[in-house]
Amino acid sequence: MTVLPIRLFGDPVLTTPADPVVTFDAELRRLVRDLHDTLYDEQGSGLAAPQLGVGLRVFAFHVEGVEGTLVNPVLDFPDDEEQDGPEGCLSMPGIYIDTIRRQNVVARGFTEHGDPLQIVGSGYLARCLQHETDHLDGVLFIDRMDTPRRRAALRALREAPWAQDGAPRVKISPHAAPNPFR
Repeated sequence: MTVLPIRLFGDPVLTTPADPVVTFDAELRRLVRDLHDTLYDEQGSGLAAPQLGVGLRVFAFHVEGVEGTLVNPVLDFPDDEEQDGPEGCLSMPGIYIDTIRRQNVVARGFTEHGDPLQIVGSGYLARCLQHETDHLDGVLFIDRMDTPRRRAALRALREAPWAQDGAPRVKISPHAAPNPFR
């Protein structure tokens, strides 16, 4: 079992888009084991490779009895239904802020062996798949928040005992954010 340290908010790897996986080899399978071991140890729902300092498009998830790995994910949304609820991140321990996400998602990608994989998720699983795919795009969940929620998150980040020196950096999401005022 290999549990690795998780990169915290402020680390540039978290806001840098990850590279696609091109080689499905023993090194990738070792990374996948490390992701799962670290995720189990932290008792989280999802963990992306950039959170371990590895700039590759791969993440592990354990949600409501469903667990797996997705490499080079692409998300599709079968409808416009949204959900609004608490979201947190292992790279921002102890911070939970309501965030709007799509209610339903179809995630397509590959297993760590290179086999095609499709995951259909709704509710919390859909939230997790979107959150982890965002990590691979260099997007943090606070980038998805409306202004009042983002201010609350930034205040909590500044006050967090683990926070790094300097003001938190927040960038604009490259994805269309849901309109919280509909």
